[in-house]
Amino acid sequence: MALRVRSIDDNALPAAAPERPRKIAKIASPSPSPSPSPSPLPLPTKEKPTEQSVEYISSVDLKPLPDPQAKIKDLLIELESKDWVKACGALNDVRRFALHHSSLLLQILGKVMTIIVKTMKSPRSALCKTSIMACNDVFSNLGQALLSSEKEQESAFDNLLLQLLLKASQDKRFVCEEAEKTLETMAMCISPLSLLKKLQSFVTHSNLRVRAKAAVVISKCVGQMEHEAIKEFGLATLLKIASQSLNDRLPEAREAARCVVNSVYDAFSSGFESAKQDDGASDSSTEELWEKFCSSNLSAVAAQSVTKIVVEKRG
Repeated sequence: MALRVRSIDDNALPAAAPERPRKIAKIASPSPSPSPSPSPLPLPTKEKPTEQSVEYISSVDLKPLPDPQAKIKDLLIELESKDWVKACGALNDVRRFALHHSSLLLQILGKVMTIIVKTMKSPRSALCKTSIMACNDVFSNLGQALLSSEKEQESAFDNLLLQLLLKASQDKRFVCEEAEKTLETMAMCISPLSLLKKLQSFVTHSNLRVRAKAAVVISKCVGQMEHEAIKEFGLATLLKIASQSLNDRLPEAREAARCVVNSVYDAFSSGFESAKQDDGASDSSTEELWEKFCSSNLSAVAAQSVTKIVVEKRG
């Protein structure tokens, strides 16, 4: 067997393996930061329109106009202005005329009343209330002059009365209170006989609140009338008017009707006072005559209700 000859190089360390080339880590280059977008310009803000308002001026604070002759020429145009603030100003001028220059206002009173009816129908509460305040001052200072024989003015008053009753019946309290105040002024400043003729048709109105307000005004009119004036208007007529409200749904209508019944009874019985003193007639005779009077002018049910009211008062 042949021996392998070992060379010197056999004891040498094995040659080192060549090193692998190192991988160079890739460094990501920073991405360019996005340039900031320009901030949007602020939108122009719309200015809120300033709210217009009017001041409710008391009658005592309304001074005379410096030049009423010149003002009266433009009054109707200003009253019909589409600018409601200007219209309110014109209504206050109407009040000034009524308070301080009534003779000038009388010349155009029918036309002024017609326009006031239109402004009273306005959905703007301020314009509506100012028109009612104008009516109050006109009633206070012109009173009976409103019931003119002229057809235009008579029609204007009828429409005005209806609007006042409607406004007194609505839910807006400050308008309702102003209308009630004006109706009371009207009852005090206009002849009850004339006003009752206008009011009696409203006790059968379809609106129960209008019926009630009309009954209240009728009661105020009758309450300030003398017995002779009540008789002049008609005891039977007033009794029929009152009986229509006795069974109404609203308490104020029923209470007003009871007041009218008692006033009618007082006027009816006043004619028998002297007779009782002369022939010694008893109280029951007056009551019997009253019952007969009611029965002859009212239905059986209504007559019973009316006589019961008087009995309760006297009892």
